[in-house]
Amino acid sequence: MKSLVFKLFIRNWPRKLISLVLAIIIWFVVAQSMATTKTISNIPVRIINIPESKTVEGLQTSGVMQKRLTLTISGNKNLLDELTSNDLEVIIDAANRKDEWIATISKKNLVSLNPDLNIYRGISKVSHKNFIIKMTTLITERIPVIITQPIGQAPKGYQFLDIWPYHLYLTVSGPQNLVKEVKNTGIKLTFNLNDISEAQLDDLQASAKTSSDVVSFYVPNYWKQISIPTLSSSPLPIDDPDSNLLRIDFVRSELLPINHPLPINIFFPVNLGPGLNPQKLSIISNDFVESKNGMKLISQKLYAKGVSELFLEVVSEMIDVLIIAAQKPDQSQLDWSLQFVNPRVLEDRYVSILLSDTSDKAITRLQPSVREEYLRNRFRSYMNRMRLYTQNYQKLNLNLEISGNKVIVNEKPEKNGSE
Repeated sequence: MKSLVFKLFIRNWPRKLISLVLAIIIWFVVAQSMATTKTISNIPVRIINIPESKTVEGLQTSGVMQKRLTLTISGNKNLLDELTSNDLEVIIDAANRKDEWIATISKKNLVSLNPDLNIYRGISKVSHKNFIIKMTTLITERIPVIITQPIGQAPKGYQFLDIWPYHLYLTVSGPQNLVKEVKNTGIKLTFNLNDISEAQLDDLQASAKTSSDVVSFYVPNYWKQISIPTLSSSPLPIDDPDSNLLRIDFVRSELLPINHPLPINIFFPVNLGPGLNPQKLSIISNDFVESKNGMKLISQKLYAKGVSELFLEVVSEMIDVLIIAAQKPDQSQLDWSLQFVNPRVLEDRYVSILLSDTSDKAITRLQPSVREEYLRNRFRSYMNRMRLYTQNYQKLNLNLEISGNKVIVNEKPEKNGSE
């Protein structure tokens, strides 16, 4: 056994060691000289040295083209086996170029994004299909952003009231045709109420040291971003200074008592249908409607929902239920609506009260004209969202029937219960 080991490792060991070293060197040289070809797609293209007042069609704000390249690369097999599109970027110099040209890409245009890969030694040849680059006029525009009605549901215990401001502006730069297209199409921004929690609104209401009749959720900055893929690979933040005012207003979802009977009247359209005589048609008294001082009043206790106590205090004596004397073609039922009497005066009164209130610091910091606009929009939102409920906490639903020259008014129970 010792003799065998001696023969294998000890005898003539200098020559054996030299042979081993030479074998390793030959293997390394052969491995490094093995060449192959690989096609890599989705490689980003960056354009540099673009003349002022110019840009490239399809160029995003990051300086990278929206369109990506597919390259066929020849070179060292070991390198190419590791190489992916995430390791490469193509750099094209636009200096002294015409408005349109075909880019020629060699390994000089390649930049390694992976510091562990030396692409300059390992790549020998690059080929690709024609890549046409077009330069165009660079413009900057303020694009209107329309804030739409949010989707989703308000947190439990709250009711969505309004969102304000209704529109903002976003400054964008890019190719003239793309920017104009975006401007003509317009941008809409929609928030989701499901992203706001009940706890957040409770905290806002608890921490508010004001007499404000709403709970305002100020939209966080990361919500105020616009995605325009043709101009930018990442969302663009809204740079309008008024974006700091962007808020979603909520009101407590509770029933507020109306402390007096509501008048109920009939409205006669100009084009009154046949069989309805304004001089004879009248509302009859019953368990639901009472007659007092020549007026017809809903005798049942009613409640308001979707508004604040201040709003209800301002308008409560200037609202009535209006029956529309226009029969539907398929039935004798009539429609009705809640009517605000002299709404402009009511609006002025409401706004005047809140303008004199200095406890809401967020509102008082607004410019006077902006502050007034915001409060007027709030009042109109209340008018649009006010709903009547009964003492059974069901949404008021009237059953209106015509019998001869009499209008019979009764409550129709809400099938689905209260909202």
